Amino acid sequence: MNDRKPRETVHVVGICGSLRPDGYTHRAVEIALQGARERGAETQLIDLKAYDLVFCDGSKTEHERAPGVAQLRQEVHQAQGIILGTPEYHGSYSGVLKNALDLMGFDEFGGKIVGMIGVSGGAMGAANALNSLRLVGRSLHAWVIPLQVSVPQGWKQFDNQGQLKDAVLQDRLKEVGRQVARFSYLHNSQHAQEFLNMWEESPSNPGAD
Repeated sequence: MNDRKPRETVHVVGICGSLRPDGYTHRAVEIALQGARERGAETQLIDLKAYDLVFCDGSKTEHERAPGVAQLRQEVHQAQGIILGTPEYHGSYSGVLKNALDLMGFDEFGGKIVGMIGVSGGAMGAANALNSLRLVGRSLHAWVIPLQVSVPQGWKQFDNQGQLKDAVLQDRLKEVGRQVARFSYLHNSQHAQEFLNMWEESPSNPGAD
């Protein structure tokens, strides 16, 4: 991919599935959003702690009891790309992220480009959490990019300034953001849609028979 900015601006949100202030997942999502900005996207970090969410009870009226639910839905709905970041807890993604996802649905995720990153305290990384989260993305009819990044032993990957010590790992996190921004642009670009429509309507190539 080249470094040219897209002609049409897309909006990418990063949802941090950890309530720890300035935690490792929070930092990883911020780095991924930096990559999205490198592709010309507008970005927003969604810190779930700031929304004071209630537990999903299946009533679909949770927004009436907690204004933060309506705010979360609106902000994610307005985005063209979404980055989900989660710590791995007991072999899966965090409960706070699960609850946030349960409070949303097709209106917020359907047809969106989604990237995923996970942070683990152990050496095995967050592959199990990411694989489980990928199933959720598919269930929500989102387009989940193939690239996903797992940060193992997060407690020793970051320095005191919150920067990753491993430049290769940092670039991989940024690449998640770059790809989410790039594919969001292609998916929503009017020019791309016009090209696809013209391609589908074009006559068959007589030389291909």
